[in-house]
Amino acid sequence: MNKHDPQGTNSSKPALEGRDGFLDQMRQAKENAGRNRTARLERQPQPAARQPLRFDALPEYQRVEAQRKIGAVIGVDNPFYRSHDEAAGATTVMGGKTFANFASYDYLGTNTDPKVLDRAKAAIDQFGISASASRLVAGERPVHSALEGALADVYGVDAAVCFVSGYLTNVAAISCLVGPQDLVVHDEFIHNSALAGIKQSGATRRFFRHNDVENLDAVLRTLEGNFRRVLVIVEGVYSMDGDIADLPALLDLRERHGFWLMVDEAHALGVLGATGRGSFEHFGIDPREIDIWMGTLSKTTSSCGGYVAGSQALADILKADAGGFVYSVGLAPVLAAAATAGLEILREQPERTERLHRNGSLFLECAKQEKLDTGLSLGFSVVPVLVGDSLRAVQLSNELLEEGVNALPIIHPAVPEGMARLRFFITCDHTEEQIRHAVDVTARRLRALEERKFGLGSLSLEQMVQISPLLQAGEKT
Repeated sequence: MNKHDPQGTNSSKPALEGRDGFLDQMRQAKENAGRNRTARLERQPQPAARQPLRFDALPEYQRVEAQRKIGAVIGVDNPFYRSHDEAAGATTVMGGKTFANFASYDYLGTNTDPKVLDRAKAAIDQFGISASASRLVAGERPVHSALEGALADVYGVDAAVCFVSGYLTNVAAISCLVGPQDLVVHDEFIHNSALAGIKQSGATRRFFRHNDVENLDAVLRTLEGNFRRVLVIVEGVYSMDGDIADLPALLDLRERHGFWLMVDEAHALGVLGATGRGSFEHFGIDPREIDIWMGTLSKTTSSCGGYVAGSQALADILKADAGGFVYSVGLAPVLAAAATAGLEILREQPERTERLHRNGSLFLECAKQEKLDTGLSLGFSVVPVLVGDSLRAVQLSNELLEEGVNALPIIHPAVPEGMARLRFFITCDHTEEQIRHAVDVTARRLRALEERKFGLGSLSLEQMVQISPLLQAGEKT
């Protein structure tokens, strides 16, 4: 019995009833207010229901449409998306006509090699086309581990991990290894896929001037102490300019600053080094000194996909945590088998890399004799011919096609306006005749366009009146 309630009655009951009643009153008042608010809203004019945006109203589409209309007004054909009738290597066939082809990444001519084709057909017979699942779940096949072992062997490192896309490789690996507390510093000409990976990671991003190790040093001295992890990204061979990263200088800097060094070998594997093993062979350095080797399977190995090679710990982290690996279907077995065969050709036939070196040197030498501006290219696998005006570059590409040469332009916004160029990819299978002919017609046709002052500045007043609104629309986007 409660000493304060000698009769044994529950003195808390009225209090509870009072509390419950108060809460009921509050709820009732809230409901009344809600009904009143709803009634007021119903009496007011209602805004129109939100309509989904039309894709043809987006500024991104307006830019594409403006470019299309400008080409029509000027009378210049679109050189992009040319359709090929068959496998493209040093030569290609389009519309039943054969061309010398300088728009293929098939540096060592493996795309149509019988060994690659036979291995791919055997893989289809055994595994079908698709891995049909993430490798983590049910998509693992023996060809995957065979390819990763071959890549690790080429680079002389512990392990490798393959992804279904070269672009995805950079996005997945970078966003897995760094985050918002970290810093990524990259060469200003780094590939878009690396930029996408950095953005997804949330890491702080800084760039350094192209191939300027002293500038990188200055950036690191200013910023590195504020971050948990620091990653520096360069390319073995730069795909737009054809020059190479100075790995020895970068490794010296790494000793002082303690960053991870990531090297994109997309255009270096099969290209640099006496036997085509890449940047480390070219410079004679220990490949284990590089923290992260990255590359693609679509060039020297003529397949599709990408890879990261390095320590076993790195490979284990990516296989466990990289979203582009864990949550993506495994690399198609046929592609893995073809890439492995391509790597075998790389190791067994170093003479292909030797021929590529000779052809690249010949192209660069001929271009310089013709006083073509080849920019920074060292004549390995990529030789740009700088044209300047984007319109002139497009027209030059179209005129080369008339002369039996397929080479594609790189124009604004892929490069700054005034830096447009034709980009020539050299393979081991190009003949001396093809190379000399390509350089000759490029020089001759470009001089003619320059003498005519062909470009945006040469347009008639009527043409400028027609395209001016289109140019303005493109700039606003």
